[in-house]
Amino acid sequence: MLSKILIIDKRKELPAKYKKSLETEDISVKISNALKEGISEIQSSEPDLIIISDSIEVPLDEFCERVRSLTYNTRPIIIALSKSADTGDRIKTLDSGADDFLSEPVNIEEFKTRINAHLRRDIESNLDNKTLLPNKKITDKILKRLISSKKQQAVLILSVENINNYRMVYSDVAGDKLLQTFVAITKSALDNSDYFGQINDNTFIIVTGIYSAEKLSEFLTFAFDTVVPKFYTEADSKRGYMLLKNDNFAGMRSNLVSILIGGILEDFAYINSLDSLYEKLYSAKNMAKIPYGSNYAIDRIRLTGEQTGEGLQNNNHIYIHETDEALSLLLRTTLELQGYDVTEHIELEDENQPSILVIDSGDDLSGLNFCKEIKKRQNFVNSKIIVTSTIHDKISVLDAGADLYLPKPYELSDLIRWIEYFLKSMI
Repeated sequence: MLSKILIIDKRKELPAKYKKSLETEDISVKISNALKEGISEIQSSEPDLIIISDSIEVPLDEFCERVRSLTYNTRPIIIALSKSADTGDRIKTLDSGADDFLSEPVNIEEFKTRINAHLRRDIESNLDNKTLLPNKKITDKILKRLISSKKQQAVLILSVENINNYRMVYSDVAGDKLLQTFVAITKSALDNSDYFGQINDNTFIIVTGIYSAEKLSEFLTFAFDTVVPKFYTEADSKRGYMLLKNDNFAGMRSNLVSILIGGILEDFAYINSLDSLYEKLYSAKNMAKIPYGSNYAIDRIRLTGEQTGEGLQNNNHIYIHETDEALSLLLRTTLELQGYDVTEHIELEDENQPSILVIDSGDDLSGLNFCKEIKKRQNFVNSKIIVTSTIHDKISVLDAGADLYLPKPYELSDLIRWIEYFLKSMI
């Protein structure tokens, strides 16, 4: 997790020396040589720690009071640096809101150790008690910095669905263990540069690279659904749902615990507030909802005008390869009634290919070979592949190049919803 330090100091050499000693992969340091510039930086990036020198044009105690009034919601750590060793100056500055007072010249090793101790204590005071992840205060701060940076990043929102019902049936202790298992699985898949935080009891945020977001989501949904059956009784696992036992819910069934992941891949040029970012994330997560099991939906970077012309003119064109003749007829009829242009034959060499291909794997998995062949061809680069199968081997299907694995039997409404989702994601 990246901590941000702001040094406000009119001098040139000493702030550069301090920055060099403090900056690491996990700590970024910025220097402001003017008070006005420093105040602006405090308001825009909300640093975790501020180092202020008495070289500025206002007394240290006045500065500390001003910063505290500006940042009462975020409470940055304030370290005062002064050439004075007077006890009265120390007391006055600390009473005004500074967290530490160091007299210059400082021992650089002690200086570095003190700063790291303050940062460590700040992080530890903002960790969730159950998961030991950074809480919403830190997560919001990280996301605000991401928005202001305009960097091209992926942000994922992850929710553990039905966890409260699970607690009702299996106890709070069991629920905590399940959440901790989810956190452990997620941490094992992250790089050191990724951020993993929490915004409430069952909702989490990951900031990662745009090229790893989809693979990460794919792994987490698969890994969670593989592990979670161990947290149920044999009867619940066999039934595929929980029976709530609370007096108010007696006789009511609840789906098993799953995770939903919504993601956006953005350069953040189109997002200017934390609220709009959360709105997009929750919208993407809602798109991932399916009747049972874990799932994810990624809202990709919006296309430029130059990119939108190719591949979208056949936006309504769907290819169906279904070995069951009755089901094939039903699919074709239903989709045509929905207004789609449906075909059961394609030429692999044609330049203009269907936007969506629905392929049945077949009992001999020959459909997966067809899927692999399609993925090799450049003229299918804009097409999305949905593979349906009675053989429930998600990894084999996804390894063959499918964009979605839909196990049989499935509801037609689910297939139509996924088709609509993929078509919208292409625009």
